[in-house]
Amino acid sequence: MLFYPSVITLSNRTLDYVARLIRRHRTSIGSRWRRLPSNRQALLVLAHLRNGDTYQRLATGFGIGLATAYRYIRETTDLLAARAPSLTHAVARLAGSFSNYALLDGTVIRIDRAGDRERLKACYSVKTRHHGITVQVLTDPYGRLAWVSDGLPGSVYDLTAARTHGILDTCRDAGLHLVADRGYIGAGEGVHLPYRRYKNEFTPGRRAANRAHSAIRCLVERGIATLKNWRVLTRVRASPHRVTHYARAILTLEQRTRS
Repeated sequence: MLFYPSVITLSNRTLDYVARLIRRHRTSIGSRWRRLPSNRQALLVLAHLRNGDTYQRLATGFGIGLATAYRYIRETTDLLAARAPSLTHAVARLAGSFSNYALLDGTVIRIDRAGDRERLKACYSVKTRHHGITVQVLTDPYGRLAWVSDGLPGSVYDLTAARTHGILDTCRDAGLHLVADRGYIGAGEGVHLPYRRYKNEFTPGRRAANRAHSAIRCLVERGIATLKNWRVLTRVRASPHRVTHYARAILTLEQRTRS
């Protein structure tokens, strides 16, 4: 078997943060001994999230069993996901900012397996033409991640997902305006959308307004790209239910890096 060195494009601050989180958790549950120390477990988890390394590769590289690698990754991912901000907290922070508006969009995370036939059909996204889990992403006006929703089957449309998670009502109650694309047509007051194209009504003024809208809204793609830059979300091989935990763990790490 061949081995080779690799790189994780993260800072030591991120590693130290995850290691401290693991140490506190071990103390709280009274764990006396583990196969890996806290800093090695943190490195294992970051390699999985950032580089998308499989359980088998990580288990072999770190000299532990496959079940141990799975347990360590699941444990730490859940710890990180639990520290992700809630929708109410994220909206309150965005509403109190100088800009007083946020960017909203949805993205489909590709999955490797979906379960039975009914769930397989529900997870198929017509927009992306593959099976996946759709999540709603809320960013600040600069495209920095502010909140990530729970995962829903890939066949769910963006507007339906936004209503299911209560995003529209929460932002409306907080006085926060949203800038979104045509996938949210019908969202109601407080959601700014581009003009739809009609033969005789699409005037030069509306074209200019749509260009300005696109220049503002396109920054949400930066937030989605930041999320998917963690290779574990390129194609999730774990259970589809783990997509939410992965996304929220990444959100915690990204916000921790900015602070």
